[in-house]
Amino acid sequence: NLKNLDQCIDKFKSVDGILLLPGFGKRGSEGKILACQYARHNKVPFLGICLGLQCAVIEFARNICKMENANSTEFNPETPYPVIDLMESQQMIERKGGTMRLGSYECNLKSGTKVYREYKTKKIYERHRHRWEVKNLYRKKLEKNGLIISGLNTELNLVEIIELENHPWFVGCQFHPELKSRVLKAHPLFRGFIAASLDYNRFKK
Repeated sequence: NLKNLDQCIDKFKSVDGILLLPGFGKRGSEGKILACQYARHNKVPFLGICLGLQCAVIEFARNICKMENANSTEFNPETPYPVIDLMESQQMIERKGGTMRLGSYECNLKSGTKVYREYKTKKIYERHRHRWEVKNLYRKKLEKNGLIISGLNTELNLVEIIELENHPWFVGCQFHPELKSRVLKAHPLFRGFIAASLDYNRFKK
């Protein structure tokens, strides 16, 4: 229910990291986008999963790329800048059922990025459950303004992971790392996020 950045300061002043979870629908979407802005601006460790990545891209497009009222077509079908849109393969589907992008897909990581450092490998496979994606039409402008696409499915030409430079940990992933994380073997993205949050806590003190 966040309405402005002042509310973010009140809500997040005691946290050491912000985890933005998956979901569907527009309810609370503007508050989620504000949470992304707060994390980016204040260098608070951030991990966005699925919808979390999408909100982070929307926030970056609005406030860094100056795409006023950029949005997801899931939240606003009339947005002038649909930086998040239904996958082309989903456009004509009327019966939803099990028609999302489901299962394991290959992702190629960009060398020198935070996620590459955590995974320690160039090629990974992660599990998905979604319909909306970063729209390729806007990728060049997003990258030109500093958004790093650190993971890409080259076969389908789809953005899988984004991150920011000059930030302790600002990462968004389109897939669901929680599906492969285990108590005694944490997923690399959770491991990196928690490590950054612990460092942030120590720095605050």
